[in-house]
Amino acid sequence: MPEFLELLSPGKALDVLLTHLPPVNLGSELVDLIDALGRVTAKPVIAVESLPAFPRSTVDGYAVRARDTFGASDTLPAYLNVVAEVPMGKKADFSLGPAQAALIHTGGMLPEQADAVVMLEHTQVARAGEIEVQKAVAVGENILQVGEDIQAGQEALPAGKRLRAADIGSLAALGIVQVHVVVPPRVGILSSGDEVVPPTTIPEPGQVRDINSYSLAALVRESGGQPSLYGILPDRAEVLKASIQRALDENDMVVITAGSSASTRDLTAEVINELGKPGVLVHGVNVRPGKPTILAVCGGKAIVGLPGNPVSALVIAHLFVKPLIERLLGIKESYKFTVLAQLTVNLASQAGREDWVPARLIPSENGYLAEPIFYKSNLIFTLAKAHGLIHIPAPATGLAAGELVWVHLV
Repeated sequence: MPEFLELLSPGKALDVLLTHLPPVNLGSELVDLIDALGRVTAKPVIAVESLPAFPRSTVDGYAVRARDTFGASDTLPAYLNVVAEVPMGKKADFSLGPAQAALIHTGGMLPEQADAVVMLEHTQVARAGEIEVQKAVAVGENILQVGEDIQAGQEALPAGKRLRAADIGSLAALGIVQVHVVVPPRVGILSSGDEVVPPTTIPEPGQVRDINSYSLAALVRESGGQPSLYGILPDRAEVLKASIQRALDENDMVVITAGSSASTRDLTAEVINELGKPGVLVHGVNVRPGKPTILAVCGGKAIVGLPGNPVSALVIAHLFVKPLIERLLGIKESYKFTVLAQLTVNLASQAGREDWVPARLIPSENGYLAEPIFYKSNLIFTLAKAHGLIHIPAPATGLAAGELVWVHLV
């Protein structure tokens, strides 16, 4: 079996792939805000009004003119006449004069001339219609000014932002109930191997169920893509070529599992090179698990060839498939969710190679412990039991027990 001639780091390998891809030009669609969670904005969203639209209180208390409270304290309170109560959900259609206050509730609109709110607990009723103010307030204290949250005409959300719950709420606050989002990129998923059978089949001796199509489809959907499964392909060049070509024609990128090892039986790289230029750009990545990874471009579309090992396939998909989907979605800022944890045991590694080790997170008094899960090849429940992956960088020869490490959640 021939050896991999050149092994690139995952970062460099991804850069090589990206430089050979054309600019992204996916379409957009208008969706209801209630259905937009997790979708990616196709263009900037502009605020059509200012928020808050009126000055309002952030506490329960009394709207006042701040200068009428200056110098007030427990021992020397300021006395103010209560002239009204601000009705909730309605305009405060009166104005405060000198030494006057109005009872106001959280979210209530400030009356004219009021420029601060004294918290209820800093007041005391002196007599009917009069309060003692026992703490001075500054101008603007305990109130929100018009446009303090966002100004009309300001960019509320940029293009290329994956919408979270807070983003959905902010658009609702502006009265925006529909939003333009990027159409999910279509990702064709092919699984190959004469030994692979559908999950609905009882495997014969020597056969295994198709894990990768399902785990990868889930990852694609989680990343914002639309998976299309093309079934299980036999290890025959003509079938593989026709299936990959069909997937290329019908999708924005293609993912193939198995057939990426450098052996006479694995035909993926050879077939890909027949489908268009530049073809295979990377065959072999300096990482464990997932060394026999293929990265290619045919007809302006990315093809990722993953190892058949379910653990390797899923780890490599996190490193390459997910970033490619985010690129197609036009995501400007991508966040990797990590947890800082204390390593429970020593982890050995080979210098010059990146390692990604599955780990469980265990709550402790000082945060979390990271407990590596040592596994043999092809055991999918290794990842099912893991909360994340510990990254051992290429220059390191390992990590020591007790060391703080970042666990990348999966």
